[in-house]
Amino acid sequence: MKHPFRHLGAVAAALFICTAAPQVFAHGDVVPQAVDTTGLKPVGTEWLKSNPYRKDKTAIRIGDSAYNQNCARCHGLGAISGGIAPDLRYLPLGDEGDEIFLQRIRHGAVRDGRVYMPPFEGIFSQEAMWSIRTWLETVHEE
Repeated sequence: MKHPFRHLGAVAAALFICTAAPQVFAHGDVVPQAVDTTGLKPVGTEWLKSNPYRKDKTAIRIGDSAYNQNCARCHGLGAISGGIAPDLRYLPLGDEGDEIFLQRIRHGAVRDGRVYMPPFEGIFSQEAMWSIRTWLETVHEE
């Protein structure tokens, strides 16, 4: 006769995985990944109001990688949000979108004392931020 509790170990393991998974797989406090901006023309220390790299192939390549390493966990692969954070494909093109993007990426977003997006000023260079914006314009949708 087989023991009625022979699968108890497997059940216990499954329950552990189900209850621990949110803590293990939630993004929580993630360390930003460095963005290598080699190949981009430096833009200086003054914050620009318009994207200096619009349609630049090197900036698009760098921005694609930077986005996937640092932004996709909240804003979704391909900038297609799964509902956690805004879908960045709908940022306006041109200077209007640049202003919105730069404000949010530099300063983040806090509501009712909760951080919805951390500020990246001082973490990413201006070149890195603009390269992400450049890539976002390649996936833009109306």
